[in-house]
Formats: sequence, C-alpha cells, structure tokens
Amino acid sequence: MPCFSCGARQTDPVRGASPWKRGVRGEAQVLVCPDCQRTHDLDLDTCSSCGSAALICRLGEVECRSCRAVRPAAAGGSRPSGLSKELADEVEAALNRVLGRVH
Repeated sequence: MPCFSCGARQTDPVRGASPWKRGVRGEAQVLVCPDCQRTHDLDLDTCSSCGSAALICRLGEVECRSCRAVRPAAAGGSRPSGLSKELADEVEAALNRVLGRVH
C-alpha cells in the first residue's frame, strides 16, 4: 500500500520499528511515509474521546491506540481518492507480467 498523500511505496524494511505510520482517513486505513509525516498537514481522522490521530481501522471498527476507545466504522467507508483504481491497475499489470499476458 502506498503513502496516501504522496504515493511513495514502502521498501523492504530494515530491522526495528518501521518509520511508516498507520492512520485512518475517511474511515479507511492509510499509510503515511516518513517524509509526509514531517512536511504535510495530513487531515487524518481523530478520536472523538481524546483527539489523538493514532487510529487503526479493522473488521468494521475504528480503535484509538492512545485511549483504546473503539467505535463502529461507518458502513461503506470511503477510500482516499484514486487509491483503489491506481492499486487495481498496478496489480493487474503485475499479474500480466508474471503470467506472461500481453495487452
């Protein structure tokens, strides 16, 4: 999954904690690269209980990693614009390369 803000892709991790961070934006789980963490206003969703942006989205719920508050995710949460089509195109191209398909 690329950085939702700039589209950068993660590289193979080195030992230790990843510098990439998870967040929630528009009820969808997103990744944020180290550069965007420093240089952009990310407009991530925040916890309604404590205001933290340290949220994770999983199995139809959103959990705050700071205060552990859990709430249901909105049904059919939106994805960052363009992400699903771009990712689908990239996966299709990779499958075509691996399977030897020519278009």
